[in-house]
Amino acid sequence: MSCHVKGVLVKGVGVDEQTRCSHYRSDRDVIAIKFKCCDTYYSCISCHEEIAGHPVEVWPREEHSEKAILCGICGTQHRIDTYLKNSSACVSCGSSFNPGCKLHHHLYFE
Repeated sequence: MSCHVKGVLVKGVGVDEQTRCSHYRSDRDVIAIKFKCCDTYYSCISCHEEIAGHPVEVWPREEHSEKAILCGICGTQHRIDTYLKNSSACVSCGSSFNPGCKLHHHLYFE
């Protein structure tokens, strides 16, 4: 399954128009992450594991200037380093992000 946010394709299991998936569906679960391994946005790591058919590759520190975080509300693509400094809300539209996502940063970013 997939959705488009401001023209950006987001893949996921049960994904809605604001990037929520069957794994994470709260009001604040409104980001998608572009995976280094396939250059594709997914709602979460579980969606990637179920759909992609290959292992996850984390973003190395030297590539944290890449735009790999998508706000599901406004469609802004954020740089990894910007997101890691302020992962509580979109710096463009102010929409709140799930604070629990910080617990999973190591799954996506070195």
